Amino acid sequence: MIDSNTQLYCIIGNPVRHSKSPAIHNAWFQQHHINAVYLAFEIDEVSKGVAALKTLNIQGASITIPFKESLMDHLDWIDDEALNIGAVNTIKIKNGKLLGYNTDHKAAISPLKPFGIKDKKVCIIGAGGAAQAVAYGIYKEKGNIVIINRDKIKGEKLALKYNADFIPMAKIDKLDDFSADIIINTTSIGMYPNVENMAFPSQYIKSHMVVMDIIYNPLKTKLLNLAHIKGCTTIGGLSMFMHQGVAQFKLWTGLTPDIDLMRRAMINGEN
Repeated sequence: MIDSNTQLYCIIGNPVRHSKSPAIHNAWFQQHHINAVYLAFEIDEVSKGVAALKTLNIQGASITIPFKESLMDHLDWIDDEALNIGAVNTIKIKNGKLLGYNTDHKAAISPLKPFGIKDKKVCIIGAGGAAQAVAYGIYKEKGNIVIINRDKIKGEKLALKYNADFIPMAKIDKLDDFSADIIINTTSIGMYPNVENMAFPSQYIKSHMVVMDIIYNPLKTKLLNLAHIKGCTTIGGLSMFMHQGVAQFKLWTGLTPDIDLMRRAMINGEN
């Protein structure tokens, strides 16, 4: 029951109304008998969002598109890995101080490891906060990275950081051919409600590829559906979402939550 002692947690981003984070974190709070509630806040300015975190005495926050990078300037302390990545997706508030972490990179790499990453050509679509984390994880696993991004400056900057190749998104479908071992979409292209959009040209998707999309709403994007039809190994965004959420909850509470409970909460939310 919500009362004057209920702790407040949240996700901040824009758009964020599609987020399943409230469903899973609230289910975990109930399972562990924690007097807390998790809400979604759609904001326009990162500075106002940070001010709200402090004013409302929020205990922890998930950070999503488009604030994973810009929010870093407003934090009191940032974990070394988040600093190296250049993006934060988790905030813990302790003694009035905002502490920044990144739980994305390990969550992204985990489902890819069984297929091998070392020396594989890994194409990352996007150059935002999620792409920063994925690129960091792939680089640590000694994969060979190619960045595809709409914004040339951001794309080239990320490519330079990890000694990667860069292809502007405007030119990708004009190539004679393109080959990679792993394709990872880190953008919001194909996310609900724009489910007919696709982040990568269909003509370059080949059966030997592993195709991963970090979008989890819908659970299977148009990119993944097409890749499946072509015989690719596909990895949906639910896996990354679950593992980064577990890491967030553990940072906030010290407890390791039930992934199966999260999966059920997600699937029930789809029905």
